[in-house]
Amino acid sequence: MMLGERKQILIADDEVNLRRVLSLQLQGDGYEVHAVGDGQAAIEALKEHHIDCLITDLRMPLLDGLGVLRHCGENHPDLPVILITAHGTVDTAVEALRHGAFDYITKPFDLSEIRSVVAKALRTGDVRAREVQLEGLDQGRYRIIGASLMMREIYTILEKVADTTATVLITGESGTGKELIARALHDNSSRKGQSFIRVNCGAIPRDLMEAELFGYERGAFTGAVTSKPGRFELASGGTLFLDEIAEIPIDMQVKLLRAIQEGEIDRVGGIKPITVDVRLIAATNRDLKKEIAAGRFREDLYYRLNVVPIHLPPLRERRSDIPLLVDHFLAIHAKRFKKPASNFSPEAREALVSYAWPGNIRELENVIERCVLLSDGDVIEHVNLPIELRGNTSEPGLAPPVDEVDEGDATASGGLKAQVREATAKLERELIVKALAQTSTNVTQAARLLKISRKSLQIKMKELGLREGG
Repeated sequence: MMLGERKQILIADDEVNLRRVLSLQLQGDGYEVHAVGDGQAAIEALKEHHIDCLITDLRMPLLDGLGVLRHCGENHPDLPVILITAHGTVDTAVEALRHGAFDYITKPFDLSEIRSVVAKALRTGDVRAREVQLEGLDQGRYRIIGASLMMREIYTILEKVADTTATVLITGESGTGKELIARALHDNSSRKGQSFIRVNCGAIPRDLMEAELFGYERGAFTGAVTSKPGRFELASGGTLFLDEIAEIPIDMQVKLLRAIQEGEIDRVGGIKPITVDVRLIAATNRDLKKEIAAGRFREDLYYRLNVVPIHLPPLRERRSDIPLLVDHFLAIHAKRFKKPASNFSPEAREALVSYAWPGNIRELENVIERCVLLSDGDVIEHVNLPIELRGNTSEPGLAPPVDEVDEGDATASGGLKAQVREATAKLERELIVKALAQTSTNVTQAARLLKISRKSLQIKMKELGLREGG
């Protein structure tokens, strides 16, 4: 079992039977489930566990679902929150969606519906957890870290188009921070007080895409026990950000084009169009011209989206920004792990700047997070970097050298799989020991730091011969 293998779901509902049924169903699906009876207990559970998805009733004692949602918005902004509501409070649930809830489900509901919503929330949560969050360092009006010529040119475009209704297409490799640009466009427009609705098109099953974007009427399909607005309606008056736009099926692209051109959408099963006022921003890491040539993307939709193109350069093309990003992430993770402010040695910094960074800013943050967690002193040396950064990587895209193991050594040590298991166990042991040290051997807090459940950590400690409290 690898660290973080099982997703953790938190259920907050004052109905004992509902908690029990949902817990049994989700446990049967392979999730680690925690269940509490009120909103205040939910907040305490969020402190104790690394939760991947929260399901909360709207009406509960001590603190209601909206109160829990507000707490999550302030303290766990990337946590997907699913609201359970009765028919009479649907309007409240819709308003909650506009303010950050992931989705809502009305009572009575089918278990298959909630399983589908949870799966979708977790897929979206995985993507959001990997997205780059670069806020907090004052690098100008847009709170974006980067002073290179390429980034300054992007700032100029943002300045000109943010407070307009022009459709923007953001392109760039995975991990370059496309959502950050989308948020900057929204936050610096006259719509900043309205909804910013993000849709990861790659996380939505193809057969549910239309219902997700345009909503549906009661009885439109099996499981549609009530009417439900789509993301276009929720974003009306604000901004709709369609990430991974290339994942939208070709047959759905016609309907998307109509919605953009005419400002109208049709709910699935609906009989009259609904007018929407949406500022659209799209993003992709694919070459849409190649997708058009391959017949996977409509040319007319491409030109409708590409009114204002913004291309985010990969990190290897703006190396002068790497020191700024390194210092930013060092400060974040030193605070997170309650460590004195660390620094990289000159040799380590040179390696960070010269590395190709195929995973871009996302990969850079992951490396720095690991270095801070495993560091023992104030200075992180070149030898403390991951092995792929310790070779000659001055050329973009150049594969770093790896330690050579001859055939005889591999055979003698049980083969490649055995070596991988041994290396994995060694790394897991290091991470667990460091987490326990950071939390004064508090297993609950160490588990939360490692983003796994307390039970999983105890099992792993037993496997690795680490005694609890010792």
